[in-house]
Amino acid sequence: MKLLVKAPAKINLSLDVLGKRDDGYHEVEMIMTTIDLADRLELTLLETNEIKIVSHNRFVPDDHRNLAYQAAVLLKERFNVNKGVSIAIEKVIPVAAGLAGGSSDAAAALRGLNKLWGLGLTLDELAEIGAEIGSDVSFCVYGGTALATGRGEMIQPLPAPPTCWVILAKPFIGVSTADVYRKLNLNGLKHPNTKEMIQAIHTSDYGLVCRHLANVLEDVTLKMHPEVNQIKEQMKRFGADAVLMSGSGPTVFGLVHHDSRMHRIYNGLRGFCDQVFAVRMLGERHRLD
Repeated sequence: MKLLVKAPAKINLSLDVLGKRDDGYHEVEMIMTTIDLADRLELTLLETNEIKIVSHNRFVPDDHRNLAYQAAVLLKERFNVNKGVSIAIEKVIPVAAGLAGGSSDAAAALRGLNKLWGLGLTLDELAEIGAEIGSDVSFCVYGGTALATGRGEMIQPLPAPPTCWVILAKPFIGVSTADVYRKLNLNGLKHPNTKEMIQAIHTSDYGLVCRHLANVLEDVTLKMHPEVNQIKEQMKRFGADAVLMSGSGPTVFGLVHHDSRMHRIYNGLRGFCDQVFAVRMLGERHRLD
């Protein structure tokens, strides 16, 4: 038996850090939405009691460091599953990019294994398990658009944002999320107006969404990697309606309404970046078949 599962990337429309928690994590307030840029996982049921990760991308580990592997181990041990799985990952989302590629792979593995191994878990139960793997996994289990609080694992669904193009550009560098948070100075942060962004989404006000794009991690990453700012400036110059870095970076995304402008920005950025994508936002949450 084989299953194909899509693992879409996410972008942060708003990312705020409220403080440091006793458990070492940061208290966050983020609005995230999935986009039509996705890895693809092929899950094959194995009668042998083992977990295999198969990938042709040299940046994707095939052992316990892989979050999809961790997801399989967690389900296997918790529910005493005596069968195995081979997880082939076709990597499309750039690695270490601020797009939750690894977290989305883990979430897709949870959803797929739930069906493959006949566990009968709900999305809420899978999201709770996903929180043990990583802060973004719970959101990725659901997909769609949501406000994420706590350390990112508390999810409140939101409507889909206004329809538009999302142009992404990733420089040929990786960014450590832990390093960015370590260098973040919590004193004097200019906090995003999360309530206004939520209102903009509820009223489907594209202009208001553009005005309230914000990410408190952006300044930290821009100081570490000036090339990220160069991409931001190029994207603005080519005519994006709004530009922001996603997550801890280094991927920069721009929102664009018009097809002609999207093509101009996409083609212009390809001279500056190896990895450039033009995709749509995904409004719908995942459903269990």
